[in-house]
Amino acid sequence: MESQTETTVRRQRRIILFPLPFQGHINPMLQLANLLYSKGFSITILHTNFNKPKTSNYPHFTFRFILDNDPQDQRISNLPSHGMGAFNRLFVFNEHGHNELRHELELLLALEEDEQVSCIITDALWHFSQSVADSLNLPRLVLRTSSLFCFLAYASFPVFDDLGYLNLADQTRLDEQVAGFPVLKVKDIIKLGFKSSKDPIGLMLSNMVKQTKVSSGIIWNSFKELEEPELETVCRDIRAPNFLIPFPKHFTASSSSLLDQDRSFFPWLDHQPPNSVLYVSFGSTTEVNEKDFLEIVHGLVDSKKSFLWVVRPGFVKGSSWIEPLPDGFVGEWGRIVKWAPQQEVLAHEAIGAFWTHNGWNSTLESVCEGVAMILSPFMGDQALNARYMSDVSKVGVYLGNVWERQEIAKAIRRVMVDEDIRENARVLKQKANVSLMKGGSSYESLESLVAYISSFSF
Repeated sequence: MESQTETTVRRQRRIILFPLPFQGHINPMLQLANLLYSKGFSITILHTNFNKPKTSNYPHFTFRFILDNDPQDQRISNLPSHGMGAFNRLFVFNEHGHNELRHELELLLALEEDEQVSCIITDALWHFSQSVADSLNLPRLVLRTSSLFCFLAYASFPVFDDLGYLNLADQTRLDEQVAGFPVLKVKDIIKLGFKSSKDPIGLMLSNMVKQTKVSSGIIWNSFKELEEPELETVCRDIRAPNFLIPFPKHFTASSSSLLDQDRSFFPWLDHQPPNSVLYVSFGSTTEVNEKDFLEIVHGLVDSKKSFLWVVRPGFVKGSSWIEPLPDGFVGEWGRIVKWAPQQEVLAHEAIGAFWTHNGWNSTLESVCEGVAMILSPFMGDQALNARYMSDVSKVGVYLGNVWERQEIAKAIRRVMVDEDIRENARVLKQKANVSLMKGGSSYESLESLVAYISSFSF
């Protein structure tokens, strides 16, 4: 066991963490912060006021709010506060945030008399922070909140662009295998949602890849046994050390939720037979139209399986919540809630499968709990995650965005009984558990990260 002296010494070292202000990025960063705090480091969180986390849930951290503190800054005040429009904040901050971040870091570096800042850990998409850290001789590690597989695909975007994948005119090529990534289809690349590696999103991802490669280290929310071939490629191509740690195995993300979580369904769930309930959640930003929503509704009914369905307010376009829902739909078959403590749900013995949008957090949480998946990616890296889970890990049924009740019901019935898929999911959970044991890959990765950060000279 670690000595009290070692912990006290590290408590004199402060780590600054800088998450991207979106739910899927906040969760792993605050899980990492809790993990590092448990190892003895003091923690400061830099954050925007946009999507401000509930600081009262983290009394052991120091929070400082930056980049959008000026209400008169029209670059910020005119941006939408929801949907993909809010994504424009990334472009604004990456382009104009250098001076403010540098000023904040200078204050922090000079502030503490009994502590010293060891490093800054930023979301990889805050690519502008690398030049700021370099100017202050401050080591910058990055947290990559998606998979290694996804990162390698992003790094290949110029090649995809040259091959015509990003702006495809020939629709007959949609099911063509992607060069260098045979598990992917061209339609998966198209789902990423931009037309060129040189459009704003393409350039941002290119800068992310470039600045990640020159960082002082990369922290991945994953584990070696899940993405071993990809880890070998990353280690060959990038000199920075890599640390793979499955955060859901250490801390839940419930305390960092930006939405209030409903727990009223747990008495009902507790009374369901083991492996009998389908959990459905499509994340914090996805949307469907009313027609597709009703196809999901009827697919759930026609499957004749019990379900717990998270329908976030705004999920149905043009509706505040579930107004289009037919009368008497739910009954005793299931429950509909606005938000739920997902990791706790996935760990419940009644859950038999998870119908997901395949955001990486949701995907990894399902893997860590050994729950088979129905895979319905909407956008971005979700399509890459879904293909990997379907065709490499083989722990899910790929449905895509096929909003047809018969296909939905068929996929539900299959995933709830397919023993090959369910066994693959159980084996992957066991591998994650073993990786955490002393001598395991994730255990050693965490120990190496702690030692690495501790080695930075003041």
